[in-house]
Amino acid sequence: MKKRLCLLALAILAALTMACQRNEQGIEGAAFTAAENRPAPEIVVSDLNGGSLRLSQLKGKVVLLNFWATWCPPCREEIPSMMRLNASMAGKPFQMVAVSLDEGGKTAIEEFFRAHGFLLPAYTDAQGKAASVYGVSGVPETFVIDKSGIVVKKIIGPLAWDAPDTIAFLEDLMKK
Repeated sequence: MKKRLCLLALAILAALTMACQRNEQGIEGAAFTAAENRPAPEIVVSDLNGGSLRLSQLKGKVVLLNFWATWCPPCREEIPSMMRLNASMAGKPFQMVAVSLDEGGKTAIEEFFRAHGFLLPAYTDAQGKAASVYGVSGVPETFVIDKSGIVVKKIIGPLAWDAPDTIAFLEDLMKK
């Protein structure tokens, strides 16, 4: 009996692990290509006003591409520092792109921001297409992209985005 329970537990764990992992095939089956020191793959995400943003439109700016979700405690933890970073970068060649993976899309993000007093340049990826192209395996996951469109850093997990060393790193990228 114990052996059967162990096997059942292992089978459930394997199924959950597979369900939580994202396919490394992107839009239209394109292979995963988001990696440090490589060009940032093109994605299109929707903003909260119904418009769309094509990543290639941001060439000439340092981009902080953050994948997050309202239900994610580490994401909630890092949002205030992201807001402070975004405010400190006003008027500079910098663009934050906070892509929510919430299935509720615009409504879920707006309700979440209103409830917590958060405000970020938010975009939606409810279908997970952009996350798939970037090979996102969990949230938060962030890609720092330089002004020429090269992924220079991939960060898995939350970060204090307004820390002096982080700001210095981003400002150095803006000078290049």
